[in-house]
Amino acid sequence: VVAAGWVSRSIAMAAKDSAASSALVLFSGGQDSATCLAWALASYERVETVGFNYGQRHAVELEQRPKFVQGLRIACPKLVRGREIVDTILDVPTITQIGDSAMTKDVEITMDANGIPSTFVPARNLLFLTFAGALAYRRGIKHIVTGVCETDYSGYPDCRDDTIKALQVALSLGMATRLVLHTPLMFIDKAATWEMAHSLGGEALVDAILELTHSCYLGVRTSRHPYGYGCDKCPACELRSSGWMRYKQVS
Repeated sequence: VVAAGWVSRSIAMAAKDSAASSALVLFSGGQDSATCLAWALASYERVETVGFNYGQRHAVELEQRPKFVQGLRIACPKLVRGREIVDTILDVPTITQIGDSAMTKDVEITMDANGIPSTFVPARNLLFLTFAGALAYRRGIKHIVTGVCETDYSGYPDCRDDTIKALQVALSLGMATRLVLHTPLMFIDKAATWEMAHSLGGEALVDAILELTHSCYLGVRTSRHPYGYGCDKCPACELRSSGWMRYKQVS
């Protein structure tokens, strides 16, 4: 119920900006960004997506991106409304040049003294949003949508609301244009993220996210669980699984 109310309010706020507005969605192929894509399709007339190939272990997420978009067209035709969704994939190999992490190298996932997993790639989201800002500038898009949150998350500091707000100011100043970073999931947990998907597209959207998105850091798609595919052990699978269980308990 909380997520459904937030969806209605956030869509209304977006619609006030312009009836024919446009948005660029950072779409990795995972649950959160897929939900944000659905949110953007409900909020804006023109929607584009951008993904990043940065040497991630779970590169299978890139393969799932077009599969989800196609599945979304079939499952939620009223949401997509036959619109073209222009997609761009940017190669960012410099991330691995700076240093490896468990996100880009086949090593054990561990926690540091601050409780941050070794999957943390320093400044990854800052870089992605900067590239997205440059692309949005070129494409004449004002609104950028990202699925970061500071509720159910792995503790990455570049996912926090303060970080995103500061970056929005920096991008707008640096490009001398008004760019708005939207974070529909910032203050809701994974259970509410599933609820948001349901409020946007019903069981059809929830099923598409379950079957066609990928969150597992290890790239496992051979094991199907109630919450989707994954290793069932990494931080991403644990978050997605616990969120799914809480969602099913109240739905």
